[in-house]
Amino acid sequence: MNTVVAPTPGAAAAIPKARFDWIPVGLLVAVMLLALPAVGSGSSWLTLTVAGLAMGFIIFIIASGLTLVFGLMDVLNFGHGLFIAIGAFMATTVMGGMATFADTGVLQALLAIFCAMLVAMSVAGALGLAFERVIVRPVYGLHLKQILITMGGMIVGEELIKVVWGPLQIALPLPEPLRGAFIIGEAAIEKYRVLASVIGAVVFGLLAWTLARTKIGLLIRAGVQDREMVESLGYRIQRLFVGVFVAGSALAGLGGVMWGLYQQAVSPQIGAQVNVLIFIVIIIGGLGSTLGCFIGALLVGLMANYTGFLAPKVALFSNIALMVAILVWRPQGLYPVTNR
Repeated sequence: MNTVVAPTPGAAAAIPKARFDWIPVGLLVAVMLLALPAVGSGSSWLTLTVAGLAMGFIIFIIASGLTLVFGLMDVLNFGHGLFIAIGAFMATTVMGGMATFADTGVLQALLAIFCAMLVAMSVAGALGLAFERVIVRPVYGLHLKQILITMGGMIVGEELIKVVWGPLQIALPLPEPLRGAFIIGEAAIEKYRVLASVIGAVVFGLLAWTLARTKIGLLIRAGVQDREMVESLGYRIQRLFVGVFVAGSALAGLGGVMWGLYQQAVSPQIGAQVNVLIFIVIIIGGLGSTLGCFIGALLVGLMANYTGFLAPKVALFSNIALMVAILVWRPQGLYPVTNR
């Protein structure tokens, strides 16, 4: 007669936990430290570092939406730039209407920017819902067709933007209270870059908390690993897919506002121009990894600013060189999620 041995209460504690990989974080810190002696001046290094981190935070906001969409839905959405562009142009409309109000004080300027962000996210999310239903849904699982049809959707969208706002570049100046810089010793830290860093950190924190601590995040992570199992448990994964696509589109709209204010001008091609940076970041970070996207975006921002100061000609291809170097070191990216 066989006997069954009941597990002891402490048996579960024996299950080893995965250790966090600190090496990519160490790489980020190493890049900053190695740049200090190369730049030479501590004040210049501080200015460049804050500028690079701010640029990285903005790129992360833009790329995080595409990371979620690809990580959960396995959709190569090359039309992601359309949501960036629509967000930027909605900002020109909102900020233009509130320009006088925004110039009266810091709180008024922040309120105007947050109103522009809210409107941009709402419009980009609604457009994302329509984009998913009409363009993306018929080509689930067909990567080549996804690339072609989403690129076509972005081209059509750019032409429609030209119909509404015109084909020319439109200025998107910062409100007067947010211009200028904070002076720390001999370093000048631009006010908007500080604001962009704070918003980027908040977005990353909310995404990390949602994915790690909520039921929705659990379903998203489970859907990445095994869609069929999640469906067999009774969850409607298709609705989750649509929600993720809308959220990713809204994040792109938010990023479009911040990128437009960063450059203080927008054009119908702004989304297509940023698309290259987005794909570099998600490839560096590991396809579908939010943390990898975050570290990758910061690395790209820092490299662009350091090389732009030290060797402007190298800055033209520094991000490509960074991507190649990281893929040689880690072919699946800094924090790979799945074997894609």
